[in-house]
Amino acid sequence: MSVLIDHDTRVLVQGITGHQGTVHTKQMQLFGTKVVGGVTPGKSGLTVEGVPVFDSVAEGVARTDANASVIFVPAPFAKDALFEAVDAGIRLTVIVTEHIPFHDMLQMYHYSRLHGARIIGPNCPGIAAPGKAKVGIIPNVVFRPGRVGVISRSGTLTYEIVSGIRDQGLGQSTCIGLGGDPVVGTSFVDALPWFEKDPETDLIVLVGEIGGTAEEDAADHIAHHFTKPVVAYIAGRSAPPGKRMGHAGAIISRGRGTAESKLAALKSAGCEVATFPYEIPELVAKLAAGPARR
Repeated sequence: MSVLIDHDTRVLVQGITGHQGTVHTKQMQLFGTKVVGGVTPGKSGLTVEGVPVFDSVAEGVARTDANASVIFVPAPFAKDALFEAVDAGIRLTVIVTEHIPFHDMLQMYHYSRLHGARIIGPNCPGIAAPGKAKVGIIPNVVFRPGRVGVISRSGTLTYEIVSGIRDQGLGQSTCIGLGGDPVVGTSFVDALPWFEKDPETDLIVLVGEIGGTAEEDAADHIAHHFTKPVVAYIAGRSAPPGKRMGHAGAIISRGRGTAESKLAALKSAGCEVATFPYEIPELVAKLAAGPARR
């Protein structure tokens, strides 16, 4: 078992004929993912990396039984791409695209929830379950199958931390990159119950950033509902007070969303908190060698 994706995940690539769609279709295939089709309007009949291309998601789902999709289309067209996927019955969509307008994402979020669909992203690296499937752009080489779950708002830090866990001789059950925009389809609080219920996950790494209250919300959930060990890290500790960072979601307002407030909340919830990213794999190894539950 893994979180959200497994050996039975059948992926449709929206925007497969673009450069990023083509490159990452190949990488997902090398990871072991069943990429069953792609979508680019007007390109039906082509193949990309041996994958058939369809004019619409509905056609792709009807021909391939796809049950997940990944969106590589440009930001102005991402909303329509998501609506099309949801209308075709896709219930898991990873949105790699960045710079999606705020109000577009608000509509996308509520439309997907209304129809029982799940978005990972936008502006995210996706989700990976080593040995099973990957939907997105996380580098293949950093992974190793194991029992550590990872939930992260930062793409690049995710790669570094996952690689460090592998170098400790451990591996990952599922890794989810949530994305760094102000509105994302999946939050820490959404994802934590999945890992709590997953019998193949013994502990998790939670990687947050300054800005917003997602990590404080996660800390409250962990304190009251999560029983597995947690290693946490917050990026942006050295940012000057009130500084707006590169990620659209990393905005500090009226003293909330600071690294200090997030770290205090996570420590209070019983998490092991790393000061620097390189400390995370060592903390994970320590917890992995100890009791399985908090």
